[in-house]
Amino acid sequence: MTLDRLLPVAQEAVELASRMVREQRPGTVTEKADRDLVSETDVAVERAVRAFLRERTPDVGFLGEEEGATDSRVDLTWALDPIDGTSNYVRGLPLCAISLALVQERDAVLGIIDAPFLGARYHATRGAGAYLNGVPIHVSATQHLREAVVAIGDYASGKDAAAKNPDRLALTHELADRVQRIRMLGTAALDLAWLAEGKLDAAIMLSNKPWDTQAGVLLAREAGATVRGRSGELHTLESTATVACATEALAAAVGLLITRPGNEERPGYPGL
Repeated sequence: MTLDRLLPVAQEAVELASRMVREQRPGTVTEKADRDLVSETDVAVERAVRAFLRERTPDVGFLGEEEGATDSRVDLTWALDPIDGTSNYVRGLPLCAISLALVQERDAVLGIIDAPFLGARYHATRGAGAYLNGVPIHVSATQHLREAVVAIGDYASGKDAAAKNPDRLALTHELADRVQRIRMLGTAALDLAWLAEGKLDAAIMLSNKPWDTQAGVLLAREAGATVRGRSGELHTLESTATVACATEALAAAVGLLITRPGNEERPGYPGL
């Protein structure tokens, strides 16, 4: 099937998920790991979308955050985060999203992000631009850090959080005196969608889980963003971090700041 034919299928799957999130209560909330929450709705949405896509696209694999992968041998794989921002969702905060990507080899070729409580649905297919509710969107033209509103990913929880958080705190410290404002929204999907829309100028996550980032990375790229990994390499499924910036000038400036505490070696960002 072509992307033109797969996009309506993906839209139906996301509409199913969005309706469930809007209409259902979170139900029982448990910890997958230390302070890493999952609700009954997370699991129910993933199972419903998995079943829907299995019926409509039986030759495409599936990777879900809650219950893992099926058919990993195939060339195409759906990657789903049923609720990105579960901690927000269970507290009644509207900043959460469904993120669905179609991944081919190491990159997404189709992506949809739906914010069920905000009435916003973003989509992109490779080479065809990025859209919000069917209207084309584009990144901001911000060139300088002091004018930039930058979203950063959550601080780490779960296993090895104590070892990971000094890195994240160091990044916050480096940014705090240089950017207009820092935001921590609690959902990587909306960080990247709002970058694509021009509401944010950069989005930095020092981790990279495909169900969180693949749809948003494609959306950001199709809206004109530069998206790289931690060391300045082209961002792929295997990247250990996600660094997305509206302009090349911002990408260069941000690249200089992403270093581990005590590590004087600068990442290999082009031109630096």
